[in-house]
Amino acid sequence: MATTTTTPTTTAPATTDAKPVTFSSSAIAKVKEIMAQQTPVPAGLRVGVVGGGCSGFSYSMSFENGAGMMDKTFDFEGLKVFVDGTSLMYLKGVNVDYIETLEGAGFKFDNPNVKSTCGCGSSFNV
Repeated sequence: MATTTTTPTTTAPATTDAKPVTFSSSAIAKVKEIMAQQTPVPAGLRVGVVGGGCSGFSYSMSFENGAGMMDKTFDFEGLKVFVDGTSLMYLKGVNVDYIETLEGAGFKFDNPNVKSTCGCGSSFNV
């Protein structure tokens, strides 16, 4: 009589390094440059979505000394980016770039989920 032995298989939870938001190299470099000028140097950058503006939501960026309890932390070439749980759903697929033109310079958020924006381009609706 033949005996077969089966080994139970366990599946490890799927881990993904997928980031809901991405930063261009120029945006990372500019944030690091600005951070280096701060005293004390912040631990990272908070990116979020806040209610307000003529279309309903607007983006926010600020320096932080650490992540909050409900934050997700992402690393972009050594730049720590903190995102709160509520903002995560609005930032999926967003690309942040830093652009310099003759008219000015600044961070540009490219959000594929936006249904409409205001005339000035600083707020959006999903």
